Amino acid sequence: MIGWLVDGAAIMNQIPLCRCTYGPYACAMIRICKEESFHQRQGFEALLAMMKGTQAQKDLVQQAVNRWWWPVLMMFGPSDKDSIHSGQSFAWGIKRISNDDLRQKFVDATVEQAKILGVTLPDPDLKWNGARGAHDFGEIDWDEFWRVVNGDGPCNKERLATRVKAHDDGAWVREAALAYAEKQQARAHQQAA
Repeated sequence: MIGWLVDGAAIMNQIPLCRCTYGPYACAMIRICKEESFHQRQGFEALLAMMKGTQAQKDLVQQAVNRWWWPVLMMFGPSDKDSIHSGQSFAWGIKRISNDDLRQKFVDATVEQAKILGVTLPDPDLKWNGARGAHDFGEIDWDEFWRVVNGDGPCNKERLATRVKAHDDGAWVREAALAYAEKQQARAHQQAA
């Protein structure tokens, strides 16, 4: 699911950057987009295989779609009218496509992929709008987005606890390196004396 949805969204976000970047940065961005494309395709094909499996596998895929759909739409960031950075990014030529337009492009592509997979996207407001030539979709819960960005996400405490534990567990390495450096410095002073 992460490969299909998250990397798919990352591709939509990164391709415009590739097209406005020059030199070695452009080459790096192109390599990143190719890697993301591999992951997106691999994720889609894995889900396609699961959807040909047992009902339990199909249910797992649908549960994952339900879990990740809205957070993935948030990955494009808030509307540019609400973003403090978009104006400057457009002015500098870093950003060429708005967050809303990128999100719309992603939704339109993903709806078609979801049909192939046989999954339902968890948005009761999702429907084709012939007048616009694009899909309408529901309101994103930007309060949830800002709550997570500001450190109150579902995995934030666990992630921070893991980092603190890794730091604490690595104390002996830092202490050993410091003791070794002090020993080397003492030897250097003795040899100089």
